[in-house]
Amino acid sequence: MLEHKALWALKKLNLQWKDTTKSRLNGIKESDEFRLWVYESSALYNEKMKLNHDRKIEKKVIEKGDQVILYNSRLHLFPGKLKSRWHGPFTVTKVYPYDALEIVNDGTSPFKVNGYRVKNYMGNIEEVKELAHIDLDEV
Repeated sequence: MLEHKALWALKKLNLQWKDTTKSRLNGIKESDEFRLWVYESSALYNEKMKLNHDRKIEKKVIEKGDQVILYNSRLHLFPGKLKSRWHGPFTVTKVYPYDALEIVNDGTSPFKVNGYRVKNYMGNIEEVKELAHIDLDEV
């Protein structure tokens, strides 16, 4: 609509009609080409940034028999900053494809969880002392 009004105004002012229309259409074509170039370069930039980001992410490896802790996002009984939402440890009984896990806690029935809601359990400080064979109280 705006292009039509601009051409109408040029015709009304008795300017070079053919030269003006050619110039105007060339400008529109150039802007379309520039828009496509920007779109392609933006897509290439986003792809490079994604590859760079994904390269720095460590893959979480959880196998059968590992101990994990589970993030509980629905726990709102005692609101507070210092209340931990990580519960466990749980033992992994089965690993399904697409990061699904089956976990069990001391005698309870096993249940499935998304692998993104768990992380490896490193044990308590007493177990760390035994494994490291050093007295951490001296440090």
